[in-house]
Amino acid sequence: MTNQYNKPYLFGITLVATLGGLLFGYDTAVISGAEKSIEAYLIKPLGLSSLIHGATVSSALIGCIIGGILSGLLSNRLGRKRTLLFASILFFVSALGSGYPEAFFFSGGEPSIRLLLMFNFYRVIGGIGVGLASAVSPMYISEMAPAGIRGQLVSFNQFAIILGMLVVYFVNWWIASGKTIEWINAIGWRYMFASEAVPAAMFGILLLLVPETPRFLVLSNQDEKALSVLKKINIGRSQAQTIFHEIKQSVGQVTERANLFSYGKTVIIIGILLSVFQQFVGINVALYYAPRIFESMGAAKDASMLQTIIMGFVNVVFTVVAILSVDKWGRKPLLITGSTGMAIGMFAISALAFNNIIGIGTLVFIIIYTASFMMSWGPICWVLISEIFPNKIRGQAVAISVAFQWFANYLISSTYPAMMEFSSSMTYGFYGLMAIISALFVWKMVPETKGKSLEEMEKLWKR
Repeated sequence: MTNQYNKPYLFGITLVATLGGLLFGYDTAVISGAEKSIEAYLIKPLGLSSLIHGATVSSALIGCIIGGILSGLLSNRLGRKRTLLFASILFFVSALGSGYPEAFFFSGGEPSIRLLLMFNFYRVIGGIGVGLASAVSPMYISEMAPAGIRGQLVSFNQFAIILGMLVVYFVNWWIASGKTIEWINAIGWRYMFASEAVPAAMFGILLLLVPETPRFLVLSNQDEKALSVLKKINIGRSQAQTIFHEIKQSVGQVTERANLFSYGKTVIIIGILLSVFQQFVGINVALYYAPRIFESMGAAKDASMLQTIIMGFVNVVFTVVAILSVDKWGRKPLLITGSTGMAIGMFAISALAFNNIIGIGTLVFIIIYTASFMMSWGPICWVLISEIFPNKIRGQAVAISVAFQWFANYLISSTYPAMMEFSSSMTYGFYGLMAIISALFVWKMVPETKGKSLEEMEKLWKR
């Protein structure tokens, strides 16, 4: 008999959880509109180098690494829901603090090393929220979702990430539109950061209305609550009971200190490499520095913001392609196809840069590259990380994978300005090479998880 779900309820709680993804996208992309103003306001007046500029643009990623590391501990101790609530508070504090880092301690308009450090501190606070949400939002959805539509529902989190980026591109463009560069460098960038407080507050309020996941409730010996949630998700008492017994059998007598390598090292290595390759292909360079890249191609300030919005629309469209196909085509075909498209895009941009050809062709290949990522590694990496690990070690294993992902993100993003100063052609060629290697990795090592329950994945690694 075909499984039946309470779709309105399931999609409702998924929508709330994906607000964590939206804030993930919003927080990481807000810097794209403000990074040149930060350079003008804090970096250049202090005579600091491009490496310091890159580190400041990427400072939130330090928090993301910390949040990724903490996500396993907090999600196992506090639960998935309360960890997301904590993340929403961090987003809110970071939004206001990044917008006005002078608050409480400094005078406005007076750049100093201490003020630069305070700005980075607030960005790190937001980064911790991103690190927590990036791990726990897909985990929450995965533990709620039935196997047949799990890939689709977890992919909605990536859609929310891209939507958050698109929204903040619009917000940044709206704030900067028609304004002088002097106003943007003095005031406008503050509004860009502070605007995140609105979705952060919404996320925290709506989380109060959703339940904890049944798998965490079973892990916490709250069987009645777990069964109650399963009955709300699944139509039919017998279906809920069957899933409940599968979870109980999988969890068994698990303790908080379950051995991370209970199912061997391979599954952990695969999770880490999925995370590392998602970043080493260079996607966040395109997202963080998009307006600067388009300005280097000859676009005016307002036009570069508009081209960034166009790229954001393309990202949304191709993320929808992934959502519609992930549970039909499978995870591996999408990843390999995406890696191929990214390699084509990056090698072409590398060749154009080598020959000093700047124009519409560069924009086309950037769009080919980002579209290929959004239909593959963008959503599918998060789907796989949320579903390949057995119940007993999921919290710890996801935390390790996500921490490695954010470390790789920081390494790639912070080195981009210096690499571009050395050779733009070599920089883009490196990302293209990583795309090729990522395809070989998926082909050789990554298992197909389409249609398998989380408990079936545990049996796979036992074998």
